[in-house]
Amino acid sequence: MIDASRDQRWRLLPLVPLLVGVLAWAPALPKPSPRALQLAALGKKLGTRPPRLENPCVTPADGSCERTALAPFFESLNALATGTASAPTVIAAFGNSLIAGDRIVDILREELRATFGDAGRGVLLADRLAPYGPRVRSGLAQGGWEPRTLGEMKLAELPFGISGVYHQAASKARSRFALEGEAQATLWWFDAPGSGPLYIHVDGQPLTTTLPLGTGEAHSQRFKLPEGARSLELVAEGGGAVVQGLVLQHSRPGIVLDTLGVPSADANLFLRAREDLFRAQLAERAPRLLLFILGGNEAKRLEWRRSELDEVEAGLRTLVRRSRAAVPDAACLVVGPIDAVRGGTGPQRLVQRPFLDEVITLERKIALDEGCAFFDMFSAMGGSGAISRFAQAGLVHDDLVHPRGKGLDLLGQLLTDALLHAWVDAGTTPERPSEHTTESLP
Repeated sequence: MIDASRDQRWRLLPLVPLLVGVLAWAPALPKPSPRALQLAALGKKLGTRPPRLENPCVTPADGSCERTALAPFFESLNALATGTASAPTVIAAFGNSLIAGDRIVDILREELRATFGDAGRGVLLADRLAPYGPRVRSGLAQGGWEPRTLGEMKLAELPFGISGVYHQAASKARSRFALEGEAQATLWWFDAPGSGPLYIHVDGQPLTTTLPLGTGEAHSQRFKLPEGARSLELVAEGGGAVVQGLVLQHSRPGIVLDTLGVPSADANLFLRAREDLFRAQLAERAPRLLLFILGGNEAKRLEWRRSELDEVEAGLRTLVRRSRAAVPDAACLVVGPIDAVRGGTGPQRLVQRPFLDEVITLERKIALDEGCAFFDMFSAMGGSGAISRFAQAGLVHDDLVHPRGKGLDLLGQLLTDALLHAWVDAGTTPERPSEHTTESLP
């Protein structure tokens, strides 16, 4: 866990005093948490490499660079670090099963919050996607919520938004969310024909309700939360009510990371979300960083001959463009897939999965073409053979596909370190050297 002392969000980012304008503030790496140090030691044993991402110049000027792909996000971090921010900094993380349970991105969220402040939990679901796993992304649900996701083989009857998930009440259902001082909330619900109302209770008292008319339209219903409120309950008294998400957020500056992960998803499946609804919800969230953690399922479907490379390219490029059109001022980062092997029980079970290299190359090309940064997770985790080393250390499930426990934490720390190093590097000039120290992140 993160050292509690790091909750002093500005203390670990030294601000250079203003000395008649001579000295200027520059970003510096925070002191690593005990967990980060433990994961660095684990990474050394597993052969991980110093995590670095490509942050291309998108606005060159006179032989130098005026603006990089990640500049909008880094400017928001600078504002948080110097205490000049007036609003939360939101990250929208799209991905597959690697992040669907909130792992990997939970490390990024916790590490950034410890340094830049906590502004809330962001987009949550009415219930888990399966009857097992953590409830970090959902409330404590009871009753007849039925989940549908855009990753299913059968196309769902109702539209998806940015979460790629909706929950429909088959009978009386409820979800309880413990509040952490959030000041505001938004309920995303769909007015399906024949659906009943949804009731919002706070600390057992009615607060607001939806008024469905069966119009087939999506709604974003905002409401303020009473100061000191401890719990919020979402109630469907009968069948039909549809919840696409609940947003809980503070009004203060800090980090919010929306986990938008769907099992079995690839970029083309995210395009199943209804475009107008996808754009409207993403614009409402106004993220400063669009994060795409995809590629594993693309490589798998290429191997199984269920996709072609041109389909993979078109899907990811369209998803990136659609997202950026909704929030044109946001930064963009594409994260390549992790090492993958054929699996199974045969003699080739630990042989690298075909098309993995092609997908990584393609994702990098798309990222740089579209003005996004790129992080090669495959190389950072150690390249070919990395997943075998993770498996030998007990950090991969029996399917040889999904890391678990500290394996996922390590991947999250690699991504976090890469972003923080890039943030510091972006603020470093020959006249203003980097402030890396022996206490910097590994």
